[in-house]
Amino acid sequence: MENDEILENIGALVEEERSLRQRTGGLHDEERARLAELEVRLDQCWDLLRQRRAKAEFGEDPDTAAVRPAAEVEGYRS
Repeated sequence: MENDEILENIGALVEEERSLRQRTGGLHDEERARLAELEVRLDQCWDLLRQRRAKAEFGEDPDTAAVRPAAEVEGYRS
């Protein structure tokens, strides 16, 4: 996946997240679960983009970057 594709994916995920957060009257259980999933996927996309940019900066092949497991990416918050 190229950087532009990752950024497009991030944009779509952010738009969906924004749409859910702007709902009045609260969210149903399925919507809350989807929101949590979106947050994780966004973190994974940003992490992948950072990996790709770092590899390119240091002369490595950015295509060797890979999506990290949610547990690993979410652990960065600690």
